[in-house]
Amino acid sequence: MAALHLRRRAAAALACVAPKPQWLSTAARHGALGGEAGERSKSPWVQLPPFAPFDTAAAARAIARGGGGGGGGNGEGGAVADSTAIKWVRRCCPQLPTSLVQKLFRLRKVKKNVVTAETSSADVSAEQHRLKRVSAKDQLMPGDILFLPVNLKESSVAEKTKKFDNRNEIDFLRSLEIYKDEAIIVVNKPPGMPVQGGVGIKNSIDVLASMFEENSSEAPRLGTQQVLQRKYVALVIGTPTHPKGLLSAPLAKILLQDGKSERLTVRASSNAASVQDALTEYRVIESCPHGYTWLELFPRTGRKHQLRVHCAEVLGTPIVGDYKYGRQAHDNWMPLPLPRTIDEELLRRRKLPFGLVVGGGSIAEEQPQLHLHCKQMVIPDISVAIHRLQSSDVDPYFSDLEKLNFVAPLPLHMRLSWEILKSVKI
Repeated sequence: MAALHLRRRAAAALACVAPKPQWLSTAARHGALGGEAGERSKSPWVQLPPFAPFDTAAAARAIARGGGGGGGGNGEGGAVADSTAIKWVRRCCPQLPTSLVQKLFRLRKVKKNVVTAETSSADVSAEQHRLKRVSAKDQLMPGDILFLPVNLKESSVAEKTKKFDNRNEIDFLRSLEIYKDEAIIVVNKPPGMPVQGGVGIKNSIDVLASMFEENSSEAPRLGTQQVLQRKYVALVIGTPTHPKGLLSAPLAKILLQDGKSERLTVRASSNAASVQDALTEYRVIESCPHGYTWLELFPRTGRKHQLRVHCAEVLGTPIVGDYKYGRQAHDNWMPLPLPRTIDEELLRRRKLPFGLVVGGGSIAEEQPQLHLHCKQMVIPDISVAIHRLQSSDVDPYFSDLEKLNFVAPLPLHMRLSWEILKSVKI
Protein backbone atom coordinates (compact mmCIF):
# COMPACT_ATOMS: atom_id res chain seq x y z
CA MET A 1 0.00 0.00 0.00
CA ALA A 2 1.39 3.41 -0.91
CA ALA A 3 1.46 5.99 1.89
CA LEU A 4 1.51 9.75 1.35
CA HIS A 5 3.63 12.13 3.40
CA LEU A 6 3.15 15.88 3.33
CA ARG A 7 5.37 18.44 4.94
CA ARG A 8 3.85 21.30 6.89
CA ARG A 9 4.43 23.84 4.13
CA ALA A 10 2.32 21.71 1.78
CA ALA A 11 -0.50 21.62 4.30
CA ALA A 12 -0.13 25.37 4.72
CA ALA A 13 -0.57 25.85 0.99
CA LEU A 14 -3.79 23.90 1.09
CA ALA A 15 -4.97 26.01 4.00
CA CYS A 16 -4.43 29.14 1.92
CA VAL A 17 -6.86 27.81 -0.66
CA ALA A 18 -9.42 26.64 1.90
CA PRO A 19 -11.41 28.87 4.26
CA LYS A 20 -9.29 29.59 7.32
CA PRO A 21 -10.62 27.79 10.41
CA GLN A 22 -11.53 29.82 13.46
CA TRP A 23 -8.63 28.69 15.60
CA LEU A 24 -5.98 30.33 13.42
CA SER A 25 -6.85 33.76 14.78
CA THR A 26 -7.15 32.63 18.41
CA ALA A 27 -4.20 30.27 18.93
CA ALA A 28 -1.68 33.02 19.61
CA ARG A 29 -4.04 34.73 22.05
CA HIS A 30 -4.36 31.52 24.06
CA GLY A 31 -0.60 30.91 24.08
CA ALA A 32 -0.98 27.41 22.71
CA LEU A 33 1.90 24.95 22.83
CA GLY A 34 4.39 26.79 24.94
CA GLY A 35 4.24 30.14 23.15
CA GLU A 36 5.15 33.31 25.06
CA ALA A 37 1.71 33.64 26.64
CA GLY A 38 1.76 29.96 27.61
CA GLU A 39 5.26 30.18 29.12
CA ARG A 40 4.27 33.12 31.31
CA SER A 41 1.25 31.25 32.64
CA LYS A 42 1.55 29.47 36.00
CA SER A 43 -1.10 26.93 35.04
CA PRO A 44 0.14 23.36 34.46
CA TRP A 45 -2.04 23.24 31.34
CA VAL A 46 -1.85 24.81 27.92
CA GLN A 47 -5.25 25.65 26.49
CA LEU A 48 -6.09 24.94 22.86
CA PRO A 49 -8.63 27.07 20.98
CA PRO A 50 -12.30 26.04 21.24
CA PHE A 51 -13.21 23.24 18.87
CA ALA A 52 -14.57 24.56 15.56
CA PRO A 53 -15.31 21.93 12.88
CA PHE A 54 -13.53 22.35 9.56
CA ASP A 55 -13.66 19.93 6.66
CA THR A 56 -10.12 19.70 5.24
CA ALA A 57 -11.24 17.06 2.74
CA ALA A 58 -13.59 19.64 1.22
CA ALA A 59 -10.59 21.92 0.67
CA ALA A 60 -8.77 19.15 -1.19
CA ARG A 61 -11.86 18.57 -3.32
CA ALA A 62 -11.94 22.28 -4.09
CA ILE A 63 -8.41 22.07 -5.50
CA ALA A 64 -9.36 19.01 -7.53
CA ARG A 65 -12.37 20.82 -8.99
CA GLY A 66 -10.40 23.99 -9.60
CA GLY A 67 -12.57 25.86 -7.11
CA GLY A 68 -11.74 28.58 -4.67
CA GLY A 69 -12.22 26.58 -1.49
CA GLY A 70 -15.84 27.15 -0.58
CA GLY A 71 -16.17 23.75 1.04
CA GLY A 72 -15.89 24.52 4.73
CA GLY A 73 -18.33 23.64 7.45
CA ASN A 74 -19.79 20.20 7.35
CA GLY A 75 -18.69 19.49 3.80
CA GLU A 76 -20.32 17.10 1.41
CA GLY A 77 -22.51 14.38 2.80
CA GLY A 78 -22.72 16.07 6.18
CA ALA A 79 -19.37 14.69 7.39
CA VAL A 80 -17.51 16.87 9.91
CA ALA A 81 -13.74 16.64 9.86
CA ASP A 82 -11.51 16.82 12.94
CA SER A 83 -14.41 15.77 15.19
CA THR A 84 -12.32 13.53 17.45
CA ALA A 85 -10.01 14.78 20.18
CA ILE A 86 -6.82 13.45 18.58
CA LYS A 87 -7.67 14.96 15.19
CA TRP A 88 -8.28 18.36 16.75
CA VAL A 89 -4.97 18.25 18.65
CA ARG A 90 -3.13 17.32 15.45
CA ARG A 91 -4.88 20.09 13.52
CA CYS A 92 -4.11 22.75 16.16
CA CYS A 93 -0.58 21.43 16.71
CA PRO A 94 0.82 20.38 13.31
CA GLN A 95 4.39 20.71 14.60
CA LEU A 96 3.95 17.87 17.11
CA PRO A 97 4.97 14.37 15.98
CA THR A 98 1.99 12.03 15.78
CA SER A 99 3.77 9.53 17.99
CA LEU A 100 4.03 12.17 20.74
CA VAL A 101 0.35 13.11 20.45
CA GLN A 102 -0.64 9.44 20.68
CA LYS A 103 1.59 9.01 23.73
CA LEU A 104 -0.12 11.94 25.48
CA PHE A 105 -3.50 10.28 25.03
CA ARG A 106 -2.19 6.89 26.16
CA LEU A 107 -0.74 8.45 29.31
CA ARG A 108 -4.04 10.26 30.02
CA LYS A 109 -2.34 13.65 29.68
CA VAL A 110 -5.03 15.30 27.53
CA LYS A 111 -7.93 16.93 29.36
CA LYS A 112 -11.20 18.48 28.27
CA ASN A 113 -13.34 21.25 29.70
CA VAL A 114 -16.60 21.82 27.86
CA VAL A 115 -16.64 25.60 27.72
CA THR A 116 -18.24 27.58 24.89
CA ALA A 117 -16.23 30.00 22.79
CA GLU A 118 -18.11 32.93 24.39
CA THR A 119 -16.89 32.09 27.90
CA SER A 120 -14.46 34.66 29.28
CA SER A 121 -10.86 33.88 30.23
CA ALA A 122 -11.69 34.32 33.89
CA ASP A 123 -14.47 31.79 33.61
CA VAL A 124 -12.11 29.34 31.95
CA SER A 125 -9.57 29.67 34.77
CA ALA A 126 -12.29 29.12 37.35
CA GLU A 127 -13.43 25.96 35.60
CA GLN A 128 -10.01 24.35 35.19
CA HIS A 129 -10.26 22.35 38.43
CA ARG A 130 -13.01 20.34 36.72
CA LEU A 131 -10.88 19.14 33.80
CA LYS A 132 -11.56 15.57 32.80
CA ARG A 133 -9.45 13.11 30.86
CA VAL A 134 -10.38 12.78 27.20
CA SER A 135 -9.56 9.76 25.05
CA ALA A 136 -8.18 10.01 21.53
CA LYS A 137 -11.42 8.98 19.81
CA ASP A 138 -13.84 10.99 21.93
CA GLN A 139 -16.12 13.12 19.78
CA LEU A 140 -15.90 16.88 20.33
CA MET A 141 -18.75 19.36 20.23
CA PRO A 142 -18.33 22.97 19.01
CA GLY A 143 -16.92 25.03 21.86
CA ASP A 144 -15.17 22.15 23.63
CA ILE A 145 -11.71 23.11 24.87
CA LEU A 146 -8.77 20.73 25.21
CA PHE A 147 -5.81 21.18 27.56
CA LEU A 148 -2.31 19.77 27.11
CA PRO A 149 0.56 19.60 29.63
CA VAL A 150 2.54 22.82 29.86
CA ASN A 151 5.83 20.89 29.48
CA LEU A 152 4.72 19.70 26.08
CA LYS A 153 7.20 21.93 24.30
CA GLU A 154 10.16 20.18 25.97
CA SER A 155 8.70 16.77 25.11
CA SER A 156 8.23 17.84 21.50
CA VAL A 157 11.83 19.00 21.19
CA ALA A 158 13.09 15.73 22.69
CA GLU A 159 10.92 13.74 20.29
CA LYS A 160 12.20 15.65 17.26
CA THR A 161 15.86 15.32 18.23
CA LYS A 162 15.80 11.52 18.16
CA LYS A 163 18.46 10.36 15.72
CA PHE A 164 18.63 7.20 13.70
CA ASP A 165 22.15 5.94 13.14
CA ASN A 166 21.34 2.62 11.46
CA ARG A 167 22.42 3.19 7.87
CA ASN A 168 20.84 -0.06 6.75
CA GLU A 169 17.44 1.01 8.06
CA ILE A 170 17.71 4.47 6.53
CA ASP A 171 18.71 3.09 3.13
CA PHE A 172 15.83 0.62 3.26
CA LEU A 173 13.28 3.35 3.93
CA ARG A 174 14.72 5.51 1.15
CA SER A 175 14.31 2.59 -1.24
CA LEU A 176 10.55 2.72 -0.61
CA GLU A 177 10.22 6.21 -2.08
CA ILE A 178 8.17 6.33 -5.27
CA TYR A 179 8.22 10.11 -5.64
CA LYS A 180 9.66 13.09 -3.81
CA ASP A 181 9.61 16.85 -4.33
CA GLU A 182 9.68 19.90 -2.08
CA ALA A 183 6.11 19.31 -0.89
CA ILE A 184 5.42 15.58 -0.77
CA ILE A 185 6.96 12.15 -0.39
CA VAL A 186 5.10 9.12 -1.72
CA VAL A 187 6.09 5.78 -0.19
CA ASN A 188 5.28 2.20 -1.16
CA LYS A 189 4.61 0.89 2.35
CA PRO A 190 5.92 -2.66 2.84
CA PRO A 191 3.51 -5.34 4.09
CA GLY A 192 3.69 -5.77 7.84
CA MET A 193 4.64 -2.17 8.65
CA PRO A 194 1.75 -0.09 10.04
CA VAL A 195 1.08 3.38 8.69
CA GLN A 196 0.51 4.90 12.13
CA GLY A 197 1.84 4.04 15.56
CA GLY A 198 -0.21 2.82 18.50
CA VAL A 199 -0.16 0.57 21.54
CA GLY A 200 2.41 -2.18 21.04
CA ILE A 201 3.64 -0.72 17.73
CA LYS A 202 7.32 0.21 17.79
CA ASN A 203 7.91 1.05 14.13
CA SER A 204 5.47 2.65 11.70
CA ILE A 205 5.71 4.94 8.69
CA ASP A 206 4.55 7.83 10.86
CA VAL A 207 7.08 7.17 13.64
CA LEU A 208 9.95 6.73 11.16
CA ALA A 209 8.98 9.72 8.99
CA SER A 210 12.00 11.79 10.05
CA MET A 211 14.31 9.21 8.44
CA PHE A 212 13.09 10.35 5.02
CA GLU A 213 14.53 13.83 5.71
CA GLU A 214 17.82 13.38 7.56
CA ASN A 215 19.10 16.93 7.25
CA SER A 216 15.82 18.70 7.90
CA SER A 217 14.65 20.07 11.25
CA GLU A 218 11.08 19.40 10.15
CA ALA A 219 9.93 15.80 9.86
CA PRO A 220 7.37 14.91 7.17
CA ARG A 221 3.82 14.25 8.32
CA LEU A 222 1.12 11.93 7.11
CA GLY A 223 -1.26 13.83 4.87
CA THR A 224 -4.04 11.61 3.53
CA GLN A 225 -6.63 14.39 3.30
CA GLN A 226 -5.15 15.61 0.00
CA VAL A 227 -5.52 12.26 -1.80
CA LEU A 228 -8.07 12.65 -4.59
CA GLN A 229 -8.41 9.04 -5.62
CA ARG A 230 -7.18 5.60 -4.61
CA LYS A 231 -7.45 2.29 -6.40
CA TYR A 232 -6.90 -0.89 -4.43
CA VAL A 233 -6.42 -4.45 -5.63
CA ALA A 234 -7.70 -7.29 -3.45
CA LEU A 235 -7.97 -11.06 -3.66
CA VAL A 236 -11.20 -12.21 -2.01
CA ILE A 237 -12.72 -15.55 -1.08
CA GLY A 238 -15.90 -16.05 -3.11
CA THR A 239 -17.43 -14.13 -6.02
CA PRO A 240 -19.66 -11.02 -5.76
CA THR A 241 -23.20 -11.38 -7.09
CA HIS A 242 -22.70 -8.46 -9.48
CA PRO A 243 -19.48 -7.81 -11.46
CA LYS A 244 -19.39 -4.15 -10.41
CA GLY A 245 -21.30 -1.71 -8.23
CA LEU A 246 -21.30 1.01 -5.59
CA LEU A 247 -21.57 -0.04 -1.95
CA SER A 248 -23.23 2.38 0.44
CA ALA A 249 -23.01 0.82 3.89
CA PRO A 250 -22.52 2.95 7.04
CA LEU A 251 -19.97 1.70 9.56
CA ALA A 252 -20.13 1.66 13.35
CA LYS A 253 -17.50 0.79 15.95
CA ILE A 254 -17.99 -2.09 18.38
CA LEU A 255 -15.84 -2.32 21.54
CA LEU A 256 -14.67 -5.80 22.54
CA GLN A 257 -12.91 -7.27 25.58
CA ASP A 258 -14.09 -4.47 27.88
CA GLY A 259 -12.84 -1.82 25.51
CA LYS A 260 -9.39 -3.33 24.97
CA SER A 261 -10.06 -3.94 21.28
CA GLU A 262 -12.52 -2.82 18.65
CA ARG A 263 -13.86 -3.70 15.24
CA LEU A 264 -16.07 -2.04 12.66
CA THR A 265 -19.36 -3.40 11.40
CA VAL A 266 -22.10 -2.36 8.98
CA ARG A 267 -25.06 -0.53 10.49
CA ALA A 268 -28.40 -0.18 8.70
CA SER A 269 -28.93 3.43 9.80
CA SER A 270 -26.47 6.31 9.64
CA ASN A 271 -28.45 8.54 12.01
CA ALA A 272 -26.55 7.64 15.17
CA ALA A 273 -23.59 9.84 16.10
CA SER A 274 -21.21 6.87 16.19
CA VAL A 275 -22.12 5.70 12.67
CA GLN A 276 -20.26 7.03 9.63
CA ASP A 277 -21.34 6.87 6.01
CA ALA A 278 -19.01 4.76 3.86
CA LEU A 279 -18.98 4.44 0.07
CA THR A 280 -16.95 1.93 -1.94
CA GLU A 281 -17.00 1.34 -5.68
CA TYR A 282 -15.84 -2.09 -6.85
CA ARG A 283 -15.20 -4.01 -10.06
CA VAL A 284 -14.36 -7.66 -10.68
CA ILE A 285 -10.99 -8.00 -12.42
CA GLU A 286 -11.00 -11.77 -12.81
CA SER A 287 -12.81 -14.78 -11.37
CA CYS A 288 -10.43 -17.64 -10.58
CA PRO A 289 -10.62 -21.36 -9.79
CA HIS A 290 -11.31 -22.55 -6.23
CA GLY A 291 -13.67 -19.62 -5.65
CA TYR A 292 -11.16 -16.76 -5.59
CA THR A 293 -11.80 -13.36 -7.21
CA TRP A 294 -9.53 -10.42 -7.94
CA LEU A 295 -11.25 -7.08 -7.27
CA GLU A 296 -10.55 -3.41 -7.91
CA LEU A 297 -11.78 -1.27 -5.02
CA PHE A 298 -12.26 2.50 -5.09
CA PRO A 299 -12.99 3.98 -1.64
CA ARG A 300 -15.09 7.14 -2.04
CA THR A 301 -14.85 7.83 1.69
CA GLY A 302 -11.90 7.22 3.99
CA ARG A 303 -13.28 5.24 6.91
CA LYS A 304 -11.10 2.93 8.98
CA HIS A 305 -11.15 -0.67 7.67
CA GLN A 306 -13.82 0.39 5.17
CA LEU A 307 -12.71 -1.90 2.33
CA ARG A 308 -12.24 -4.91 4.58
CA VAL A 309 -15.68 -4.56 6.18
CA HIS A 310 -17.47 -3.87 2.89
CA CYS A 311 -15.87 -6.90 1.24
CA ALA A 312 -16.64 -9.22 4.16
CA GLU A 313 -20.06 -8.03 5.28
CA VAL A 314 -21.64 -6.44 2.19
CA LEU A 315 -20.21 -8.42 -0.73
CA GLY A 316 -19.87 -11.58 1.35
CA THR A 317 -16.35 -12.06 -0.01
CA PRO A 318 -13.76 -11.52 2.76
CA ILE A 319 -10.25 -10.58 1.71
CA VAL A 320 -7.67 -13.36 1.78
CA GLY A 321 -5.54 -13.04 4.93
CA ASP A 322 -8.08 -10.85 6.76
CA TYR A 323 -8.52 -12.75 10.02
CA LYS A 324 -10.25 -9.85 11.76
CA TYR A 325 -13.24 -9.59 9.41
CA GLY A 326 -13.00 -12.92 7.62
CA ARG A 327 -12.10 -15.37 10.38
CA GLN A 328 -14.86 -17.84 9.56
CA ALA A 329 -13.82 -18.05 5.91
CA HIS A 330 -10.29 -18.99 7.02
CA ASP A 331 -11.31 -21.68 9.53
CA ASN A 332 -11.20 -24.37 6.85
CA TRP A 333 -8.38 -22.80 4.86
CA MET A 334 -6.70 -25.10 2.36
CA PRO A 335 -3.50 -23.78 0.73
CA LEU A 336 -3.10 -24.34 -3.00
CA PRO A 337 -0.12 -26.33 -4.28
CA LEU A 338 2.78 -24.50 -5.87
CA PRO A 339 3.12 -25.16 -9.60
CA ARG A 340 6.53 -26.17 -10.92
CA THR A 341 6.62 -23.23 -13.30
CA ILE A 342 6.77 -20.60 -10.54
CA ASP A 343 9.79 -18.31 -10.71
CA GLU A 344 12.17 -19.13 -7.85
CA GLU A 345 12.63 -15.41 -7.17
CA LEU A 346 9.00 -15.25 -6.03
CA LEU A 347 9.65 -18.05 -3.55
CA ARG A 348 12.82 -16.63 -2.02
CA ARG A 349 12.35 -15.18 1.46
CA ARG A 350 14.53 -12.34 2.68
CA LYS A 351 14.76 -10.65 6.06
CA LEU A 352 14.53 -6.87 5.97
CA PRO A 353 15.16 -4.13 8.56
CA PHE A 354 12.54 -3.51 11.26
CA GLY A 355 11.80 -7.23 11.51
CA LEU A 356 10.08 -7.37 8.11
CA VAL A 357 10.23 -10.38 5.80
CA VAL A 358 9.81 -10.39 2.02
CA GLY A 359 8.30 -13.54 0.57
CA GLY A 360 5.79 -16.00 1.94
CA GLY A 361 2.18 -15.32 2.81
CA SER A 362 0.66 -16.33 -0.53
CA ILE A 363 -2.34 -18.61 -0.99
CA ALA A 364 0.13 -21.51 -0.97
CA GLU A 365 0.78 -20.85 2.75
CA GLU A 366 -1.08 -22.10 5.81
CA GLN A 367 -1.48 -18.48 6.97
CA PRO A 368 -1.60 -16.06 4.03
CA GLN A 369 -0.90 -12.37 4.49
CA LEU A 370 -3.58 -9.76 3.85
CA HIS A 371 -4.18 -9.54 0.09
CA LEU A 372 -5.08 -5.84 -0.10
CA HIS A 373 -2.85 -3.32 -1.84
CA CYS A 374 -3.15 0.36 -2.79
CA LYS A 375 -2.21 0.05 -6.44
CA GLN A 376 -2.81 3.63 -7.58
CA MET A 377 -3.05 7.04 -5.96
CA VAL A 378 -3.90 10.44 -7.46
CA ILE A 379 -3.09 13.69 -5.66
CA PRO A 380 -3.01 17.39 -6.64
CA ASP A 381 0.38 18.87 -7.49
CA ILE A 382 0.82 20.70 -4.19
CA SER A 383 4.31 21.86 -5.18
CA VAL A 384 2.88 23.93 -8.03
CA ALA A 385 0.26 25.35 -5.70
CA ILE A 386 2.98 26.45 -3.27
CA HIS A 387 4.95 28.26 -6.00
CA ARG A 388 1.81 30.06 -7.18
CA LEU A 389 0.94 31.20 -3.69
CA GLN A 390 4.46 32.53 -3.24
CA SER A 391 4.37 34.47 -6.52
CA SER A 392 2.63 37.77 -7.17
CA ASP A 393 0.47 36.28 -9.93
CA VAL A 394 -1.78 34.02 -7.86
CA ASP A 395 -4.69 32.12 -9.38
CA PRO A 396 -6.95 31.54 -6.33
CA TYR A 397 -9.00 28.94 -8.16
CA PHE A 398 -6.14 26.67 -9.28
CA SER A 399 -8.18 25.97 -12.40
CA ASP A 400 -5.35 24.25 -14.27
CA LEU A 401 -3.61 22.55 -11.35
CA GLU A 402 -2.30 19.21 -12.59
CA LYS A 403 -2.80 15.90 -10.83
CA LEU A 404 0.04 13.50 -9.97
CA ASN A 405 -0.64 9.83 -10.67
CA PHE A 406 1.35 7.14 -8.84
CA VAL A 407 1.30 3.37 -9.29
CA ALA A 408 2.84 0.94 -6.80
CA PRO A 409 3.78 -2.64 -7.75
CA LEU A 410 2.02 -5.54 -6.07
CA PRO A 411 3.79 -6.92 -3.00
CA LEU A 412 5.57 -10.23 -3.47
CA HIS A 413 2.97 -12.43 -1.75
CA MET A 414 0.18 -11.07 -3.98
CA ARG A 415 2.27 -11.49 -7.12
CA LEU A 416 2.90 -15.09 -6.16
CA SER A 417 -0.82 -15.70 -5.55
CA TRP A 418 -1.54 -14.20 -8.98
CA GLU A 419 0.90 -16.60 -10.64
CA ILE A 420 -0.48 -19.58 -8.71
CA LEU A 421 -4.06 -18.87 -9.76
CA LYS A 422 -3.02 -18.32 -13.39
CA SER A 423 -1.44 -21.75 -13.46
CA VAL A 424 -4.48 -23.57 -12.04
CA LYS A 425 -6.61 -25.19 -14.72
CA ILE A 426 -10.37 -24.71 -14.49
